Amino acid sequence: MLFPLQVKAYKGVMNAIKLATKIIPMPKPTLFSGAGASLELCDAIAQMGIKRVMVVTDSMLVKLGLLKEIEKRLSQQGVTMVVFDGVLPDPTYDQVYSGLAFLKQHNSEAILAVGGGSSIDAAKVIAAGATNNKSIDKMVGMFRIFKAPLPFFAIPTTAGTGSEATVGAVISDPVTHKKGLIIDPKLMPMMAALDSALMTGLPAAITAATGMDALTHAIEAYLSVNASPETDRYALAATRLIMQNLHKVMEDGSDLTARQNMAQASFYAGLAITKASLGYVHAISHNLGGYYGIPHGIGNAIVLPYVLDYSKPAATARLATLATISGLKTQNESDAELAQMFIDHVRS
Repeated sequence: MLFPLQVKAYKGVMNAIKLATKIIPMPKPTLFSGAGASLELCDAIAQMGIKRVMVVTDSMLVKLGLLKEIEKRLSQQGVTMVVFDGVLPDPTYDQVYSGLAFLKQHNSEAILAVGGGSSIDAAKVIAAGATNNKSIDKMVGMFRIFKAPLPFFAIPTTAGTGSEATVGAVISDPVTHKKGLIIDPKLMPMMAALDSALMTGLPAAITAATGMDALTHAIEAYLSVNASPETDRYALAATRLIMQNLHKVMEDGSDLTARQNMAQASFYAGLAITKASLGYVHAISHNLGGYYGIPHGIGNAIVLPYVLDYSKPAATARLATLATISGLKTQNESDAELAQMFIDHVRS
């Protein structure tokens, strides 16, 4: 009895999201792109008159020295930077509350997220919590952020989550391990920088996992019942770029062009899921992460081929299109053959 009701409720949520994206304008961040783009973003922050900024990141990026040039550039522009590096994979309520206390302690005027999806998601919720007098659990859901967050900027250091281009943030309850999704257009960063120079040292395993995360976003957006011509363009562009460049960055992590293309693909996929939403892969993968600590990109990579197997009967034509733009078509294969070729390629 319960499962059919859950399915109906889920369909209702999807219909609500589809209606909302048609009625409510979805913002996009001002984008700086290319090697050195993160420093251009620093200049833009200073030009907005901001004097005190809190960077939200993880301790590993601090140890690797990725923040040194950013801090130097902000300092040159008269901006004081403090660093909150308490973000861990699958950030929890506790980490956000610690970040809010740190923000208040240093009286920061704006927040700059530097890192992967966990850092960007945590920063979004910290920015919202700073101006909305409510607990995190009261923000979980759709359109529950009433006041504009603090000015918020993002510099992704992985090409995967696309969080710099979405209106959502995922935060985990440390007690129940349940992942809560906060969705609100106010969570979109004001500005973002896609800087390939910050990604060249990314280990191969993380490059692969985050790349598969971006691919999952693109595929799920393209197969979504909420897909539109706009989201299709973003999803197809992202899929094409990932198929052309993921192997290149795995073979040569210093390839700036391939790194930049992967960053752009992640951004496009983020824009696609903002309006088309996600699907079963993420529903399962989030549980794997919440209960067993499996990194999100790896969870998606494990689950994706099985969900595509399940989806094939209803999505053959669309899977065939994905195969074609991925360069898998060699002759006059049928849609069914192309769909299976795409699934096999993803699995491999």
